[in-house]
Amino acid sequence: MNPKLTSWVRTVVPGLWSAFVAWLVTLGLPDVVTSAAGGLGEAVVYPAALAAVYAAIRWAEPHLPDWLTRVWLGSAAPPTYGEPSAPAHRAAVEPPAPAWPVDPYE
Repeated sequence: MNPKLTSWVRTVVPGLWSAFVAWLVTLGLPDVVTSAAGGLGEAVVYPAALAAVYAAIRWAEPHLPDWLTRVWLGSAAPPTYGEPSAPAHRAAVEPPAPAWPVDPYE
């Protein structure tokens, strides 16, 4: 799989699990909490669930079998990236570095 696609999948799938967990949590919240907060309860629950679920998955990942890692993260293999290279056009666009010290009267 393409490394960019792998990284995207490994970001989106835990987000989907987090949304599911947050939805389950909101089902259990009493109406008093959600109505008094004017919908703020859900606005807090979703980011908190994302943080908690993602941290738990990343902590457990080294201890999980590959099949379970695929379920939780979408891919058992972390993305690999090559060495970054400068674009070919960059050298033609950038001016040469000035000689120091620069004479302001030139």
